[in-house]
Amino acid sequence: MTDASIEYKGQVLVYTTTGCPHCKATKSKLDSLNLPYVNVNLDDYPEQRDVMIQLTNKRTVPQLFFSDKHVGGNDDFQKLSQAELDDLIAYVRDCELPAGAPTFVETKLNETAEDPLGKQDDLAELVENFSKQSKIIYDHRKLLFSSNPKTFTGDDFITYIAHQKQLEREEAKEIAQEILNKNFAVPAKETNNASIRDDSTLYRLVHDVPSKALNANIPSFVSVGSASQVSVVLRKHILKMYAKYLSSDGRSVDYAGIGKSSEFEDYKKLTAQLARVQIDGLERHEIIAFFVNIYNALVIHGNIEYGFPENTWQRYKFFNRCRYVIGRHAYSLQDIENGVLRSNRKGVGMLSRPFKESDPRIKNILQPHEALIHFALVCGAKSCPPIKTYTSENIISQLKLSASAFLESDDGCRVDSKQKLIGLSMIFSWYREDFGESAYEVLLWVKQHMADGKKKTEFVSLLDSKQYKLVYLTYDWGTNKK
Repeated sequence: MTDASIEYKGQVLVYTTTGCPHCKATKSKLDSLNLPYVNVNLDDYPEQRDVMIQLTNKRTVPQLFFSDKHVGGNDDFQKLSQAELDDLIAYVRDCELPAGAPTFVETKLNETAEDPLGKQDDLAELVENFSKQSKIIYDHRKLLFSSNPKTFTGDDFITYIAHQKQLEREEAKEIAQEILNKNFAVPAKETNNASIRDDSTLYRLVHDVPSKALNANIPSFVSVGSASQVSVVLRKHILKMYAKYLSSDGRSVDYAGIGKSSEFEDYKKLTAQLARVQIDGLERHEIIAFFVNIYNALVIHGNIEYGFPENTWQRYKFFNRCRYVIGRHAYSLQDIENGVLRSNRKGVGMLSRPFKESDPRIKNILQPHEALIHFALVCGAKSCPPIKTYTSENIISQLKLSASAFLESDDGCRVDSKQKLIGLSMIFSWYREDFGESAYEVLLWVKQHMADGKKKTEFVSLLDSKQYKLVYLTYDWGTNKK
């Protein structure tokens, strides 16, 4: 441990992302050494990612510098001998910061500007007041054994609006339609035509729709931002919780602690926005960013609520059980990955496609599929790609970066020139059709998306020689549950 009062002529700088276990371990060791350091969070300052890559030719985090000396990632840092560590500390203590050392000037982040949630407008206030009308909203019975709980008729709804707003009936009907258009309310009977009728047709407030989704039955009487805005806010919120309850060595997460926290209660309230978000008509890049972020947030939410699946059957149930209501329809992890992002293809162990042709969700699937999404989706296991928050702008560039980072790691790809072995993640076996029609086409896809460096050089050499054996690496489903 160093003396905290020492003034350093150089600096320690580390590139990190929020919720990264290896970053947490690196920063914890620096703290234990009483070493001051500059933390460049690439989630907050994404423009610094290119700077990091240029300096290190690495795409994974953390990347640690002692002035201009690049130590590497967390494993490299932890493996330093005491003598090597002492030399580095002495270097930043006694030597002025060289011209070639990375520098960073922190700027103030506008946290409020990125959060479009939580504001109430006149329409939201009207719906909130309407939700308290127990003489209008009640269990409607059509037959002796047929009940429609917590519903209201179109004519009662229009009458209420006309009375509250002192409007003519036709004007009140227009407002009622706007309320349906903003997904505050939905027809009680599933239909693609969400229009208001001035008769006995039944409707429900969206939070009263019977569902076992993790964001069901949570009232939301505020205005909703765009799909992209909502997904980014939710993803960042849950990552901050994840980071807060991540152990100092980065090896475990106190999910039970998260579940009892006030931050988690706030997060659950935010998820109610998903039931009302507008996703119809999203562009391709918006669909990818939105559903990748929501999938990754839902995995963590599911782990908190249901715990970790321990075997194949439990994993199958988990990926089908964990779901959010999004834009009036429920989407499970299975639905998002295989239905939306993989263009309605069968997933591992599935006997049929997620969506039938008559399913209203089929209009939101990605066409054609995008193989790069596999390196952005996380499943809570140790072998999964790094956690990140994605934005619709330049989404393909972000996905390519995630793919190259994954292939840079031993979890994604290994090359043994002496044994003439190429090892790939099981992702390339489970979802081979997404990458190519044959094993060789899959390898060509990998070659195209690997970053330049020693591993790629050896990979290309083996591939060109055609004297290699392709093996698939054991997938580590081990969890980081505390």
